[in-house]
Amino acid sequence: MYVCWYNYGLPHPSAGPTALQTTPTVSAIPQATPAPSPADLLLPVPTSASAAAVAAAAQQSIITPLAVSRKRGSEELMSHSPMVTNGTGMSPQHAHNSDISNDAKKVKLDQTNNTNAPSRVIHIRSLPNDVAETDIVQLGLPFGEMSKVLLLKQKNQAFLEFNDEGSAANMVSYYQTTPSQVRLKPCYVQFSNHKELSIKTDASHAYQNATAQAALQAAQAVIHARGGNSGAFLETNECNQTVLRVIVDNILYPITLDVLHSLFSRFGKVLKIITFTKNNTYQALIQFSDPISAKAAKDSLDGQNVYNGCDTLKIDYSRLMNLNVKYNNDKSRDYTRPELPTGEVTLESTMQQSMLGVNPFSTGMPAMTGFGPIPGAYGAARLGIPIQAQVGSPVLLVSNLDEQTVTPDALFTLFGVYGDVHRVKILFNKKDNALIQMAEPSQAQLAITFLDKVKVWGKTIRVAQSKHSVVQMPKEGQPDAGLTKDYVNSPLHRFKRPGSKNCQNIFPPSAVLHLSNIPKDTEEGEITTKFAEHGAVKAFKFFPKDRKMALIQMGSVDEAVMALIAMHNFQMGENSHLRVSFSKSTI
Repeated sequence: MYVCWYNYGLPHPSAGPTALQTTPTVSAIPQATPAPSPADLLLPVPTSASAAAVAAAAQQSIITPLAVSRKRGSEELMSHSPMVTNGTGMSPQHAHNSDISNDAKKVKLDQTNNTNAPSRVIHIRSLPNDVAETDIVQLGLPFGEMSKVLLLKQKNQAFLEFNDEGSAANMVSYYQTTPSQVRLKPCYVQFSNHKELSIKTDASHAYQNATAQAALQAAQAVIHARGGNSGAFLETNECNQTVLRVIVDNILYPITLDVLHSLFSRFGKVLKIITFTKNNTYQALIQFSDPISAKAAKDSLDGQNVYNGCDTLKIDYSRLMNLNVKYNNDKSRDYTRPELPTGEVTLESTMQQSMLGVNPFSTGMPAMTGFGPIPGAYGAARLGIPIQAQVGSPVLLVSNLDEQTVTPDALFTLFGVYGDVHRVKILFNKKDNALIQMAEPSQAQLAITFLDKVKVWGKTIRVAQSKHSVVQMPKEGQPDAGLTKDYVNSPLHRFKRPGSKNCQNIFPPSAVLHLSNIPKDTEEGEITTKFAEHGAVKAFKFFPKDRKMALIQMGSVDEAVMALIAMHNFQMGENSHLRVSFSKSTI
């Protein structure tokens, strides 16, 4: 056992009455030493002369450091301690909130440690959580050409490499006297210990490397344009353009304003978004805070599919220099003015959403809240949308069903309009509830968008995501009464073939139904008689150039839903089964 004894102000016996021992000493206690008696623990009361000496010695020893340790560099502090997030002497002069105040305090830890040797690599710290590569490139743009950028979001840090050391020195020198900011948050700039950046090129870093390269290429174009070099970038005045026009072609799954914001904000700060429908296509205007972010987003996302084989983005520059947003709602958003009113939902906007296949009374797709590993199910891997953040589980919970009428086959037919149904389970002890497993999570979300709050068998059903990831088949010998069925190998799936035309003809429930695969000798009366068993038939029309297809209008959307459930796959001939789907057309 060891005891550490500190001589605070007591004279050393061998050094005279005024000598002090200011360094801790460690003494080993022999095992044979007896325990002291209470009397031994009592200290003698000093005389007046000795008391004065002791007091003076104690005062001197208090301000004497006990130990001296080496001073670690700012990058080392950052890598070892999550609490220290700032480093140089460039703290903000005026801090108006607690976060900035804390940063100003922490920076004092390293005010005298800006001793790193000049380097082409700049170390930037205390970055905001939503920082993007374009923000870092924008910070270094005025000082020269940059070759590499590395963003460490989890540590709120970044490294920026210039082509030459002089540009890096100019940047550090400038930000030593002028506070730097990224997205309105003060950050700190200094030379890095690294002389050059080594970027990992494996598959797990592919997307990050792509966005970094897009940001650097955009900055390169701006530098060349401002330097007077001729080229397409200068001729179209793109070096000052911040507004993009986005057209979404081949829409299969709904695209919302929040989805657009999540995609484009990865390339810089998005200020405003306006969405609208023109020439029966979904379009958007997106304004960035700077031209580098706009160009990086355009170069990276143009021609990409948001989902596998559909929802293709076509991006070019808008002629507008600034967007005027009046309302913050699901059609437009000004992120710089959160106080704007929401406006009212008009009939026109509702009709526009219906034309896009978006239920205006549904919440639509949830906003993406995070990004993770990119699943292979999506075509545009560079967009980085994880399934769980985007569309959730492939299993749906359907409630408020008519337990006397509902069957697994009926639910398979209805939900099969919006995706391939793999399994259906009607709950044994609560038959007005069912679990439906779709082939993909995105198809489940599509069914929620179009079928939630639709009337089926006279009751308004509710459709929501389930916490389950799969529908379990009953175990052998377990009573089920035919309430659970597996449809994985069913020949009636509409979307089994990639690129099928069915993917382009998905619409919300409507009173008009599209019929196909009609035998050529079938008469109108034969079809209308069958459909009249499920509601009033208001109109019927064969396609002029193809009598294998027709439109039929029922008395209401509710009747059309029931007719679709009953008549889809209805046998009309020896080898012919009718195909029924919802239509956007009118008769």
